[in-house]
Formats: sequence, structure tokens, C-alpha cells
Amino acid sequence: MMKKKLAMAVAGIMVIGLLTGCGGKTTETQEPVTEQEASAGEENDVQEPGGGVDSSSTGEGLIGVSMPTQSLQRWNQDGDNLNKFLTEMGYEVDLQYADNEVPTQVSQIENMITKNAKVLIIAPVDGGALSAVLSEAKEAGITVIAHDRFITGTQDVDCVGTFDNAKVGALQGQYIVDALDLENAEGPFNLEIVAGSLDDDNAAYFLGGAMEILQPYIDSGKLVVRSGQTTREQCATEAWQTDVAQARMDNILTAYYTTERLDAVLCSNDSTSLGAQSALKSAGYGTEDLPFPVLTGQDCDIANVKAIIAGEQSMSVFKDTRALAEVIAQMADTFVKGGEPEYNDTETYNNGAKVVPAYALDPIVVTKDNYKEVLIDSGYYTEDELK
Repeated sequence: MMKKKLAMAVAGIMVIGLLTGCGGKTTETQEPVTEQEASAGEENDVQEPGGGVDSSSTGEGLIGVSMPTQSLQRWNQDGDNLNKFLTEMGYEVDLQYADNEVPTQVSQIENMITKNAKVLIIAPVDGGALSAVLSEAKEAGITVIAHDRFITGTQDVDCVGTFDNAKVGALQGQYIVDALDLENAEGPFNLEIVAGSLDDDNAAYFLGGAMEILQPYIDSGKLVVRSGQTTREQCATEAWQTDVAQARMDNILTAYYTTERLDAVLCSNDSTSLGAQSALKSAGYGTEDLPFPVLTGQDCDIANVKAIIAGEQSMSVFKDTRALAEVIAQMADTFVKGGEPEYNDTETYNNGAKVVPAYALDPIVVTKDNYKEVLIDSGYYTEDELK
């Protein structure tokens, strides 16, 4: 497993030499999502996407975009943003969602290969399950770009566009340290952990980045995990599902916190955070006598930003999907035109078969204090969407 640097220096998230085009059409066979449950640089350093695409772009041909699921808000946003940038560049886009099923994703990618796609942009359901179909893509001369989630165990991936995922976890861990004032407070404080899906390689970096910050406090006894569940396997949430996270947190609260108060919950993303919140509410948290613990998240999904505003979630880590889509669309366009994209890390991302060149963006902490600046002023959400 690759080792991700906690503090990767990222010069900026704007795409260099942005391209634009004459429009295009989209092939999309999936039904609209019916449920949008929620899935760093300096806190106030708001990152915005570039100002559009250059009128010199004249992209032609098909680009396949394979997203893992429509059940989480962020993947719908990623798909929509990629479709927007690529069609503006002049490409036809085949956008597919795999319903968190590996065989479905493999079949959809095979169809994109059959359609002679020039580039495949893939956010995998399972980063280690695509070697065979990506070998087919390479034999067909198709470029493969990993979108945010890493693709492992294969030579047949050309690059990755992502966020500094270990830094995401580090920001969550540091937020807990600061919120509980662990440097000065006597403690001990009770902590529980809700991690991501075992088939998502990024989840290891989220948890690893957080635990690098929190483990010394656990070792010293200032933080106590009363359930004893601290490993990735023990804390995993299948497919990042809210109800799975809720059920596990229900069990933890019943078994270990009938008389003890829970002070902090490290949740790797927003969908797991929503599950933890539901369990905490059922256990009586959210009152004046028993306020919510410090509760982290990631993705700034609408439901979770509302929870932050309401004081039910403490923070979320913002990853601007517009900026990521713009970077990856630029990568695809550059490959089609015979060039090599810009990278800012060509050493870190070892997928077990090769070191994959990467462009990684910086995440940002969002709280009740800065959500307007980061999310509304940047145009990511409107005020009405967060009411």
C-alpha cells in the first residue's frame, strides 16, 4: 500500500492553460438519484475552479466517465462537473454510474472500450478490481485516468487526479485535538471511530492521516476508545452507507456508553457522520444536558452543512469537486491532443505496480464560522440550498 505524505505542497488548484470548445452531447443511461446522503490548506483559503475553458479547445471523440454510485451526493456532483467541462471542450461524454457494483462497473467500462473511447476517467467501486478490464483498455490504446479514488495493482493507469487524502484525515484529527484542547486539558476524553469502506483505498489514507494525529493521545490515555475498535477493519463502514454507520454506532453506544459520555467521533466522511448523528440523537444527545460530541465529516454535503449550521456536526472537510473535475478534464484533453498533463506529484502515489503521476488538490476545513465564505461566496451552494 502506498504511503501518502501528510503535507504535500500544492502550488494551487487552478488548471494551467484551460481549454474550451464548441459543446457536445452526453450519453447517460442512469436514472436520476433519489437519495443524496452525504459522502487542507488553510481554513480560510477558499479554492475555486478556474475561470472556464479557453476558446482554442476543439476536442473531438468520446470520453468515458465511470462513477461508482449515485447514492452519495458527491459522485453526482463529480459526474455532472466532468460532463460540463468535457462537453464544453467539444467531447461526447458517456457518463455511467455503477450502483456500487464491481461487475456493473466492469461491464460499463467494457462498453466504453467497445465504443472506442479515447480516454476513460474512472472513480472505482473497488480500486483493486479493475486490472483485467484496464488491460483491455490499454490494448485498445485508451488512456486511463483515476478520478479521486486510487486504482491499485495495475500498470494500466496513466495518472490520477485527487485530493491530498492523508491530509483530509489529518485535518479531521487535528480538529478533534483543538476542539478538546488536548494539549492543555486534563482529560481523559472518550473517542469512537467511524471509518470508510474497505474496498475504497482512499479510506485507508483518511483514517491513517487522522490516526497519526490522534494515536499519541490514545497511547497516553488522554483519549480513550472504550469500544477498543481502532483498526480499519474494526471501524469500516461498508460502501460508506449511512445506515451501516448508524447501526454500528447504535451498538457502541448501547454497549459502552450507558453511563459514560462520548466526547468525540472521528467520522471519515459525511454519509458516515449522518449515521453517527442519528445514533447519537436516539441515545439522547443533542440536548442542553447532553450536547453532541465533536463530530467530523468530509465532502460538505448539503445535509451535513445544514447539520453544521444547526450544531449537530462540528466540521466537514471540503473538497471542491468543480476544481477536481476541471483538472481531470484538462488531463483528458491534453492526452487526446498528444500531450502530457501537468502533475504536482510524481513520486508519492505507488499503486503496488507502478508510481502513478498525480495532481493533488488541497482540502479545506469547513465549520459554522466559515461555511458562508467557503461554500456560498465561492458559488458552490446558494443560501437557499442550505436553509
